[in-house]
Amino acid sequence: MRHKIVVFDGHTLNPGDLDWSPLEQLGDLKVYDRTIPTKIYARGQHATIAIVNKTKLDMYYLGRLRKLQFVCVSATGYNNVDTQFAKELRIPVSNVVGYSSPSVAQHVFAMILNFTNQVAQHNQAVQAGAWENAEDWCFWNNPLMELNNKTIGIYGLGKIGKQVAQIAVAFGMRVIALHKHPKRDAHPQIEFVSQEKLFKESDFLTLHAPLNPDNQNFINTKSLKLMKSSAILINTGRGGLVNEIDLKKALETNQIAGAALDVLSQEPPSKGNVLIGTKNCIITPHQAWGSRASRQRLLDGVVANVKAFISRKTINVVNK
Repeated sequence: MRHKIVVFDGHTLNPGDLDWSPLEQLGDLKVYDRTIPTKIYARGQHATIAIVNKTKLDMYYLGRLRKLQFVCVSATGYNNVDTQFAKELRIPVSNVVGYSSPSVAQHVFAMILNFTNQVAQHNQAVQAGAWENAEDWCFWNNPLMELNNKTIGIYGLGKIGKQVAQIAVAFGMRVIALHKHPKRDAHPQIEFVSQEKLFKESDFLTLHAPLNPDNQNFINTKSLKLMKSSAILINTGRGGLVNEIDLKKALETNQIAGAALDVLSQEPPSKGNVLIGTKNCIITPHQAWGSRASRQRLLDGVVANVKAFISRKTINVVNK
């Protein structure tokens, strides 16, 4: 049997700089850049394998796609698929983990260094003639900060969190972390602390825990009040970890010094999102994971999952 494979939303994974041919070798492949809900059935009705990134396969669509045998999520998060109903239909759902760790960790430090060195701001000043008109041979508009001996707090010490810790150690930073398994993941250069201590002692607090009902709005008025007035919040995890209204108030009242976010509660954000335009708040468009190398690893993971399914040895199944 030759499988019919449909990629419902392939553009973010491969906007044209990667090669789909390894998937083409595994079946009859059809790739769509994006798929609106009303076209899911028409595009997927003959598919035996579906690959989705953010396209929602809920009970309604899973029930209608009668030929579907396997779903591969081209991401780590899989909340866009009704995995329990898929299990009832005996459709395994697999995801891909770990592909983005180097890129996301790099983005975390790009954001941190934006605050400490302000390269873009000083370049703009030079381009505007400020250096030409300076009285001295050098200048800076704002204080410059060394990372050496500063404390970075990491919430969630998974693969990305560990990579962030490794880079932080190279900068000479003290690393503290709030993590579910401190004994299992003990590390001589990481100090596991309480939640309160994480907030109180972090000069930079970076979020890497998966979102769940227990940590929704992990960053809120109460937690922000515990932080140093000089602290910087970094979120490359999930937008729901942060109460955006509370963060806006904290930034406007100088409760903390700044925030850098690669994720928001709604993506793309609705017009008028409270944090867009807020002072000392840097926002990037959920791009931390998106380097070519990261996306290639993701595509390789998708291919591996599909190959394993075809060989009847499914891997990375999230709904066993």
